[in-house]
Amino acid sequence: MKNLFKAVLFVVVILAFGAMIGWLLAKDAKPDRTVSGQTILSALRERGFLVTETSVSTVATTIIDNDSSIWKKLFWGQEIRASAVMEVNLGVDLEEMKAEDIQMSGGKITVTIPGAKIFNSRLVGDINVENKQGILKRILENDDGYNQAMAELIKQAESAATSTLMMEAANDKAKEEIKRLVGYMAPDKEVTVTIK
Repeated sequence: MKNLFKAVLFVVVILAFGAMIGWLLAKDAKPDRTVSGQTILSALRERGFLVTETSVSTVATTIIDNDSSIWKKLFWGQEIRASAVMEVNLGVDLEEMKAEDIQMSGGKITVTIPGAKIFNSRLVGDINVENKQGILKRILENDDGYNQAMAELIKQAESAATSTLMMEAANDKAKEEIKRLVGYMAPDKEVTVTIK
């Protein structure tokens, strides 16, 4: 029984000594975290389109399809009034980035990203359409005016969303987000982000 106890004690001491030696060697070894431009480029391109600004606005439009003749207006004229709440998302398409957009020198990384652009436009809620048509137009070409109104509302919402102020805000937020993302990959480097 004493021999068994000595053997178990010997094994436990050997295992504890080995664990302590392994821990001392492992705590000093730091993993090699070399980040290349290609690594950063791949990580950014995987994100796809980075939406950085969203504009939600109520848009109203009037579309008048009348000729100057009173008779044509009476028979074939059309007047569409529409209003809706529209959402336009702006951001940066990171898939457009190329290898030359990532520059690394010493402790500094410079990332050049494309400028902000429209990602999508969509209707939020219902569209209110009021359609007045001439007599023959109503009988022969009854058109509710929805598609025409929707196209005009999208055009106006995108025009409002691409104002200089909105585009600058989208670009500034994109720079901050890219700087943060690259900072996670290379925390010991100074990151600068510029717009093409």
